[in-house]
This record gives sequence, C-alpha cells and structure tokens, in this order.
Amino acid sequence: MKNILLPTDFSENSQNAIEFALEFLKGKECSFSVLNVQKAGEFVLDDFYSASATSSVNEAILKDNKKDLKSFLSPFQEKYKNEKFEFQSFVDYDVFADAVSQLVSSENIDLIVMGSNGATDASEVLFGSNTLQVIRKVDCPVLIIPEDYKYSGIESVLFTASTCRDLKHEAAIPFKEILDAFEPELHLLNIKKSQKAPSHQCTSCLIDVLQDVDYTSHTLRGIPTPMAVDAFVQLNKVDLHATFVERESFMDRFLFGSETSKLSYGTRIPLLIMHK
Repeated sequence: MKNILLPTDFSENSQNAIEFALEFLKGKECSFSVLNVQKAGEFVLDDFYSASATSSVNEAILKDNKKDLKSFLSPFQEKYKNEKFEFQSFVDYDVFADAVSQLVSSENIDLIVMGSNGATDASEVLFGSNTLQVIRKVDCPVLIIPEDYKYSGIESVLFTASTCRDLKHEAAIPFKEILDAFEPELHLLNIKKSQKAPSHQCTSCLIDVLQDVDYTSHTLRGIPTPMAVDAFVQLNKVDLHATFVERESFMDRFLFGSETSKLSYGTRIPLLIMHK
C-alpha cells in the first residue's frame, strides 16, 4: 500500500482518521493524496466577486479550500518530516463519491482512509453519508476509523468471512500486506444466518487467500451480522476488523442487518472493507 487517499472536510473526525493513517504507516514509503471536496450549493456570490477577472469558476469557488487545505496539512508534514512520506493536496467541486473515484483512478490509489462520523440519516448511522457512498460506489479498499479512535498497534485482527467461494488473490492484497507487516493474531469469524448452515461453507474459500497464515476460526449462528461482529469485538481484544463485500448481497446484510431489523451497531474498531 503505497498510494493512500485521505479525504478531509477539516473536521476533528477526519483529522483523527488522517492521524491514524500516518501512525499506521510509519516506517513505510507512502504517497498521501489529501482531498477536500466542496459540494454544489456550498459557495456564495462572494467567492466569485473576490476572484480575479481571469479566474475560472472552479478557481473562484475553490481558492479558499486550497488555502485551508494547505494550512490543515502543515502540522502533519512537520510532525512526520522524518518519515518517507509524500503529501499531495487536491480540492474538487463535485459529488463526493465521484471526486473520490476520479482521484482513485488518476493517482492509482491503493487504500482510502476516512472517518465514520457525520451521519445525518438513520439508514446511514454506521458510517455517515460520505463514507457510505464511497463504500457503495468506489472500487477501492476503504479503512474506516471510528470517531476518537487512536492508533495503538495491530496485534489482533478479525476477518469476517462472507458466503463466497471465489475470492481472488488480488482482492486480498491490502489485507495480506497488513498480516505480513504486523504478524497479528488472526481470528476468522463465520456468521451463519441459520443454525443448520455448514461451518465449512465460508472457510473453504479462504484457504488460497490466507495460505501459510495461522488463524483461529469461530462460528456464530442465527445472529445478524452487525450484532455478531459487535459481540465478538466486545468479548475479544481486536485492533482491526477486515471483510470482503458484495454490493448486492453480503454488503447489504452487513450494512443494514437482517431483513427484519435495521442496522443500529457502529463499528468500535477500525474496519477494512475490500471489494471483490
């Protein structure tokens, strides 16, 4: 993971997520693309009146954002000046997920790190609207950092297995890099919707992906996915939760719970979401 995207709205929550990412990747050679997106409707006529006659519309709208982003980044650059970190700043005037997707493509982003706060709707209580839209629409691994969560090392990792059997090696690269770098204790959690589902259904597809890695396997049955994960995290010390998602099946179950229940459980620990 060399190219990392760090979206920010200059909030304490996004600042905390960036701080986590920088601590998490200390000692590595990384390029950080820090992105601020201004939504349509969030500018005023003064933005145009204060711009020069030769300025484009985008320049008029985003000039303050560029200045604010430079000031926002300065303390991070100073604090981590001895690391092999490169910082690039980007501002955009667009739909948030579209701006992220474009930068993921243009900068060959390996991982997006962002915070989980900012929900304004009950259906988005887990991650907040922007983070949820990125998960749904952007084909890139996303590391979600809970509000106020501080980095303290990666000693134990939880992997929640889906029901798929066709995981591809390239989809697991970020996860395997974390395992190689930190050599944490690994827990595999199989969540079965019914009491009668076979326990080997999920773990069989992980053999090739997690070859030569020692792990402990656990199975929970008849419990909605968010509740099962929350219970496991409370009962066991875990520093990171990783999972693969399918946008139309496992993802819906993970984000919104069972068919009879809406999701009401927020992630307590950093969550790595990878798309197949």
